[in-house]
Amino acid sequence: MSSVRTPDPNPGWLSDFQLDETRSRVPILYVEAVPVRVDALGQVEHIGLLLRGSPQTGDIVHTLVSGRVLHGESVRGALMRNLEKDLGPTAFPRLPATITPFTVAEYLPVPGVTPMYDPRQHAVALAYVVPVTGECAPRQDALELSWLTPEDAASPAVLDQLEGGRGHLLKQALAHLGVPA
Repeated sequence: MSSVRTPDPNPGWLSDFQLDETRSRVPILYVEAVPVRVDALGQVEHIGLLLRGSPQTGDIVHTLVSGRVLHGESVRGALMRNLEKDLGPTAFPRLPATITPFTVAEYLPVPGVTPMYDPRQHAVALAYVVPVTGECAPRQDALELSWLTPEDAASPAVLDQLEGGRGHLLKQALAHLGVPA
């Protein structure tokens, strides 16, 4: 199966071969973000989901902003870099004042142990809800960004379609925002 992801022009601290080897031995730290549009009172009006090709199946699926924390990079820096990488430089994300995530997601390479699954690796992801105020123009391997109402994002059709258990993560984000799912 050929890869549908765009090669990272700055792979950080490991070559692709070294990263595959490391993924087979130690957990990798990620950040994940649920981009949102909020009104003047801070109420969430829309949830942003990326449309991209699945590295596992090759299907076109919705997903969240996600990426590794590189060696020597702060969590805040990784969050900003991955938001810009996936949403474009004019998305203007409003990072939280603290880097406390709304949850920590653990992806295991064995399905069924936790709701989160990644066949490539054991990964730990710090998950954030991040308001964006600018124009989003998805880059890298993202095809488009869909803005859904919180109610639409909470629908089983959307939640079940997110790969690797990210529907569970989105449901947690919605609960964190006070949106019934």
